[in-house]
Amino acid sequence: MLRAIALTGACLLASGCQSILEQSYEPNIAPSTSPQIVDEVQKNDPRAELGAREHPRIVASYGGEYHDLKTEQLVARITGALTVVSENPAQSYRITILNSPAINAFALPGGYVYVTRGLLALATDASEVAAVLSHEMAHVTANHGIERQQREEAAVIASRVVSEVLSSEIAGKQALARSKLRLAAFSRNQELQADVIGVRMLGEAGYDPYAAARFLDAMGAFQKFNAGADGAGSGLDFLSSHPSTPQRVELARMHARQFGMEGKAGDRGRDYFLAGIDGLLYGDSPQEGYVRGQSFLHGNLGIRFDTPPGFRIDNKVDAVMATGPGDVAIRFDLVDDSSGGSLAAYISSGWVTGLLPETVRAATVNGMPAAVARASAERWDFDVTVVRNGPKIYRFLTAVPKGQDALLKSTAEKLRATFRRMSPSEIASLKPLRIRVIEAKVGDTAASISQRMLGTDRKLDLFLLLNGLTPQARVAPGDKLKIVAE
Repeated sequence: MLRAIALTGACLLASGCQSILEQSYEPNIAPSTSPQIVDEVQKNDPRAELGAREHPRIVASYGGEYHDLKTEQLVARITGALTVVSENPAQSYRITILNSPAINAFALPGGYVYVTRGLLALATDASEVAAVLSHEMAHVTANHGIERQQREEAAVIASRVVSEVLSSEIAGKQALARSKLRLAAFSRNQELQADVIGVRMLGEAGYDPYAAARFLDAMGAFQKFNAGADGAGSGLDFLSSHPSTPQRVELARMHARQFGMEGKAGDRGRDYFLAGIDGLLYGDSPQEGYVRGQSFLHGNLGIRFDTPPGFRIDNKVDAVMATGPGDVAIRFDLVDDSSGGSLAAYISSGWVTGLLPETVRAATVNGMPAAVARASAERWDFDVTVVRNGPKIYRFLTAVPKGQDALLKSTAEKLRATFRRMSPSEIASLKPLRIRVIEAKVGDTAASISQRMLGTDRKLDLFLLLNGLTPQARVAPGDKLKIVAE
């Protein structure tokens, strides 16, 4: 978190006038004896109390905070420029960069503003980041979070009813999560109001005011890219909580026109933006493990497994989820257990809904003790596999539509056959992916540079997206471009 963004009216004199007689001077710039920090500024702000209450939950659900000095300074620089021209320049902000590859940004009452490193990786310049931050800051200054909280409190009774009526704990939690998402979304009028305020802030801060419309287009394109051939969604990202429409994008462009023609108004801040994100962690973090094609690898835990061809792996904070052809779904997680008890007894201990007791049996998976079983609930059949590795129990839950026994068997057997401990050399070779800024050379093309991209089999498509380029775009010697590499 950028812990101390609290702007004051102080003026820093970078240089002074020299007299003819005095050719040298003593600098009189020194740190303030009474610096203003966010905690002090927000001490008696009831809105900040609301944000502070939710802050730990937000950080935990997005994999913690992401710390990199130059990236934090970049975001602080942009936030500072926007604060001066905001609706309330006296408002202080706590800006947190979340350690998540998801593309998201949001705000809580009291100046708590969040942006994921995934969003920073997708942006192509400082003005696009400024567009997102100004929109979220507008929600704060317009007190939209307070209005949203009142709606959430009014739905507490309904939420309790949902949890009590649904017998399945998992289904109940999913229903609650969906209702929470709907309540957490700002209203259409609030979004449009934040758009108008945000574009004004962009223009008055000297940024390209068309960045808002441009980045909305970029996120829409990335959502389509991320959906893949199966058309699956990309999860709860920025577009889930900030619905975008062609009309909304055009409104953003319309408001930007008051600052000048597109391409000629404002600064994009591309060079200092690229310097600020060079080396930014991309995709999964080492703490959560890595997805490499059809494989999941976790160096810290020292384990890996493969999914069948055609599966898409989604690495969440609390579990690894995978979906494949035929509506097959896989969930992989772990629990701590140092008891050393029977794994068959563990499967039968009540955490599996619809367990078929007669199917529980002991097994081994690549030399590790295991147990397997079948379960059935509503329209689904399940394979349950648990494996003990040291003090941890790893759990695979595979689900297929009822009647697809062969598909269930082949998928579960693939997981069991490939789940194994990693060798020391495998662990040592496993490195995170990062955004690297390179300079184009004579003869380089988008296609040739994109071949240096790692972590994707759609190299050119992702390269174009990350750099805001069209398929017809040409790169020139000296152009600074982003690639994904180790």
